[in-house]
Amino acid sequence: LSTDMNVTYISLDGLVEIEKYRYFYFFMMLTFYILIVCSNCTIISLIVIHKNLHEPMYIFIASLLINSVLFSTNIYPKLLADFLSNEQVISFQACLLQRIFFYSFGGSEFFLLAVMSYDRYVSICKPLQYAIIMKKIKAVVFVGLAWGVPVCHLVVPAIQNSKKELCSFKLTGIFCNSSLNDLFCAGLGEPMISGFIILFNVVILPMLFIIFTYTKILIVVYKSSRKVRGKAAQTCLPHLLVLINYSCLAIYDVTIVRVESNLSKTARFIMTLQLIMYTPLCNPIIYGLKMTEIYKHLRKLFCNSRCVSSS
Repeated sequence: LSTDMNVTYISLDGLVEIEKYRYFYFFMMLTFYILIVCSNCTIISLIVIHKNLHEPMYIFIASLLINSVLFSTNIYPKLLADFLSNEQVISFQACLLQRIFFYSFGGSEFFLLAVMSYDRYVSICKPLQYAIIMKKIKAVVFVGLAWGVPVCHLVVPAIQNSKKELCSFKLTGIFCNSSLNDLFCAGLGEPMISGFIILFNVVILPMLFIIFTYTKILIVVYKSSRKVRGKAAQTCLPHLLVLINYSCLAIYDVTIVRVESNLSKTARFIMTLQLIMYTPLCNPIIYGLKMTEIYKHLRKLFCNSRCVSSS
C-alpha cells in the first residue's frame, strides 16, 4: 500500500486463508486473549489483596504477569480486528509503535526474570541478610528499571526509522516486529548493528546474569541440607520453567527473520501464533500451581466460589 493524506499504510501478509477461516481464527484468539487476561489478573489480584504476598518475590511475579497482559494487549486487539477485516493494514507510525512495545515488553520479561534470579540468590545464599538487601522500595526500583531500560534502548532507533523511506509496503507477518527492517530502502547494515546492541543489552546480558546467579544457587544448594534443597526447588523451578519457555520463543523471533524465506507461509503463521499464545498463558499457570503461597490462596478462592454457588 502507499501513502494516503500523509499517512503511510503497510499491508500485513502473514494470515493464511483468512477468507475461509476468519471466524475460526477470531473466536480462537479471542478465547486465548480472555484466558490470558483473566488468569494473569487473577494471580495479580491475589498478590495485591493478601498482605502475606507483599514480599519482593511476589512483587516481581505480579510485575511479570502485568507485563504478560501488556504484551498481549499490544498484539491481540489489532490481530482480532484484522481477522474480521477485508484488508489487513496498519499505518507505518502505528507499526513502529507496536514494534517498540513488542520488544520493550519482551526485554522487560528478561530483566524481570534476572531480578527474580537475584532475589532467589539473596534468599538462598544470604538468608540472614535478605530483609536488609531486598527491601520493598528496592524491589519497586528494580521493576521500574526492568520496564524503563528496554524502552530507552528502543526509542532512538524507532525515531531514526520513522524518518527512513520505505521501498516496500508488504510485511510478511501478522504484526510488526524486526521484519519491518526489510521494507526500508536503506541497507540492513545499520539496523543490524543497532539490533545486535539491543539484543546484547536487553537479552544476552540478563541471560548471562541469570545463568551466573543460578550457578551460585546450585553450588550453595548442593552443599546444603535436604530442607534447603526443597525450598530452593520450590521457589526456583517456576522461574526456570518460565525462563526456558520464554528463551525458546525469543530465539524463534530472532531466527525467523533470517530463515523466513525457507519457511512456508502456513508454518510461519503457526509458529508466530505460538509466540504470542504460550508465554502469556503459561506464566500464570506455572506460578499459580508451583508457588505454594499463591496456590493456597488460589485454592481458597475457587473453593469459596464453589461453596457460594452450591449454597
